[in-house]
Amino acid sequence: MSTRKPRTEWKLAELAEEAGVSPRTVRYYVQRGLLSAPNFRGPDTAYGEEHFIRLKAIRVLQARFLPLDAIQAELQRLSLDELRKLAESEPPPAPPPLASAPVSGSHSVAPPAPGRRPTELNRYQRWELMPGLELHVSDTADAKVRALAERVRALIEEFQDKEKP
Repeated sequence: MSTRKPRTEWKLAELAEEAGVSPRTVRYYVQRGLLSAPNFRGPDTAYGEEHFIRLKAIRVLQARFLPLDAIQAELQRLSLDELRKLAESEPPPAPPPLASAPVSGSHSVAPPAPGRRPTELNRYQRWELMPGLELHVSDTADAKVRALAERVRALIEEFQDKEKP
């Protein structure tokens, strides 16, 4: 019986394939600060276990529809052990197609990670401004943000009125 040692180093292409992303995505995440830069060793540059764990955690958080800024904040907040648990968790099931989603009203986005309390930012108003264009406004958004959202809706309506024959 073979006891296989867990892998601890990857070349860029190997890491990307193992994590289910493209090499370009890995480089972008390094540029954005979601991943630390590997120690450069020319063609022998290798990514470590922490890079792999962070990539898997990013994928789980993306499946929960978090934007990259929120993902970056989570990655900074969580310890390596917490990231490992997150990376090993199953992403939530895919939502139903947009065609069957309600056009307006409140609904929750992805549930919080197991063992974590929900944040105040998990409920949004979803407005379909026109086919193919939606605006999501947090229920906790301040008056300025809500006023801006209303102005965007008004501009879309003005645009649509001008386009009518």
